[in-house]
Amino acid sequence: MVTWNPHVEADDEYSTSRVALMSGAYYDYQDIESGWAVNPRVYGDRQTRFFTYWTTDGSRETGCFDLACPGFVQTSHEIALGAAIYPISTQNGLPYSITVYIYKDLNTSNWWLQYGEKINIGYWPSEIFEGGLKYHAETVQWGGEVYSSKVGTHPHTKTQMGSGAFPIFIYANTGFMKRIRVLQNSMELKFPEYVDAYSEEYDCYRTQYMGDYVEEPEFHFGGPGRNPICP
Repeated sequence: MVTWNPHVEADDEYSTSRVALMSGAYYDYQDIESGWAVNPRVYGDRQTRFFTYWTTDGSRETGCFDLACPGFVQTSHEIALGAAIYPISTQNGLPYSITVYIYKDLNTSNWWLQYGEKINIGYWPSEIFEGGLKYHAETVQWGGEVYSSKVGTHPHTKTQMGSGAFPIFIYANTGFMKRIRVLQNSMELKFPEYVDAYSEEYDCYRTQYMGDYVEEPEFHFGGPGRNPICP
């Protein structure tokens, strides 16, 4: 996933780019995820930082970032959770990216987090879940997320997703993911059979999925938040 440093308007808002494995109903889902985030409330600044997150109930009563509560178990100190990521992509500059891989240990049923294809950072124990992710993931999401109390209201938040630009796949100018794969029971990394691009607020943040006529399928996402068509 390409790294950016989006504008985050308020201290209680955040913007992320992440891979998420989920199971359960929409409003009561189990979730483990990792990627980069700009999150002033958690980290005290607006730098782009590496993060993990989990919840067992759609973030209603459970869930936390990194090691803020018992849950994720860190086993390697080569990569610090919450560490600032450098370098960061800029418009008209070189794109920089990180690689995140989440996989299930079939012997322990724990979910492992791997960074950069070689560093196993730690794992989410299967015991923190009842059903669902204790056994398997139903859905994998690649993309961005903006949290704000002003999402879906007017005036809308100015917190950006990706670079803050709407995606134009030819230019790879905003949130961007490649090498999208899932690991099924065959233990072979495969491109997902069913893929769909979705945006809850199309006038504020958009998505583009390119699967045809390209050697490697690509997913682009981003947006400025509040703008003339998203007041």
